[in-house]
Amino acid sequence: MENQEQQASAADVLTQAIANKLDYLSTLQAAVQHGDDRQVYELLDQARYYQEIKKTRAARTVNHLAELVDNIHPQISHYLSDNLIDYLGHVYPFFYYEEYTTGRFHIYFGNWWDRRLFGDLDVVNVRFNFDKTEYQKLQRSFELEAQHQRLNTAKIEQISSESEALQKLMDAQSVRDNQKTQLREQLKENSQKSSMPWDTSKIKDERQQIVDQLTELADQDEKALNAHKAIKENDDKILVLSKEDTILNYEKQSIRDAFDDFEHFEAHNQSLYADYLNSLIGKSEGGVKTND
Repeated sequence: MENQEQQASAADVLTQAIANKLDYLSTLQAAVQHGDDRQVYELLDQARYYQEIKKTRAARTVNHLAELVDNIHPQISHYLSDNLIDYLGHVYPFFYYEEYTTGRFHIYFGNWWDRRLFGDLDVVNVRFNFDKTEYQKLQRSFELEAQHQRLNTAKIEQISSESEALQKLMDAQSVRDNQKTQLREQLKENSQKSSMPWDTSKIKDERQQIVDQLTELADQDEKALNAHKAIKENDDKILVLSKEDTILNYEKQSIRDAFDDFEHFEAHNQSLYADYLNSLIGKSEGGVKTND
């Protein structure tokens, strides 16, 4: 009798667990059919929804039912992307999105030439996953404005100095040629010197100094021979860096136009989930998405 009761109790627990899963999936299905993106987001992460939208903890322990749809997140992301990207188009007018595979979106900054791939959009979690390197460039570019500099000012100045030094090497070829002629004469005179044994060390030192100077001039000659190529390479580097500074200026101006400054831009990024979900809550029934 006791075993039968235990078996019946186990069956009840299992039946309820299955019913909970079915109820979760049915509710999610209904939300999708009715175009209720807000409820879809609530069902996908109830704990976060209660914390950031209702400003309270979930009324009951998180039951992990959302894990039931983990393997169809790409399809869910694709479905939810329409309304989210429409919203982002108004708040972040300088971002453009490309769905490179189902439910996965690249973010591009701007619609100008040489626009940058700036990261990815996580639709399910309503979050920007910015490329760390590109984001830091933009952030640093804002910081350097206080010093009246661009991101690549120091690099461009360094490369320009290298090119100037190479140009001076080329311009000084005739001077080096004269120096080499004089040093060779000195080397010849040194080799013809007769001296007492105690002067031998001094003569050797003089010879070595002359040889060292000739070696240094030869090294400069070799650099001068390759200078044209090196200067061209430097010019190409400066062009790339200058283009990057120009693109960063476009990006900074776009952020100012939308958010006034970088700090407000960052603040909006942090509150994106709550801002978007509250915008969905504020919509009338006629404003929600309907599927064909």
